[in-house]
Amino acid sequence: MVAESYEPGAVVSEVARRHDLAPQHLFAWRKAARSGRLVLPVEATTPMFVPVVTAMGEPGAAGGIANRGLIVIEIGGALVRAEPGVDVVWLRDVLRAVKAAT
Repeated sequence: MVAESYEPGAVVSEVARRHDLAPQHLFAWRKAARSGRLVLPVEATTPMFVPVVTAMGEPGAAGGIANRGLIVIEIGGALVRAEPGVDVVWLRDVLRAVKAAT
């Protein structure tokens, strides 16, 4: 419904009524989407995945076997490293903060 309300020519209150929803609820969801608290579906033409690059180095070398399981995420020019067992809620918050800052 939120994505539908952003389509060209859409009227938010009409979209809400068509789905038996109070317009203020849809406006709240739109606000959540703008702030990043609600994720909208990706359009079919947008790739669903990003390329993954793996590298193996010498044992003990940076990026090598000693770092097995480490995930490095590049977002907005910043590198975020996540080790196995990282708190996913914390990681989500960090990624959102990095994205908002770039």
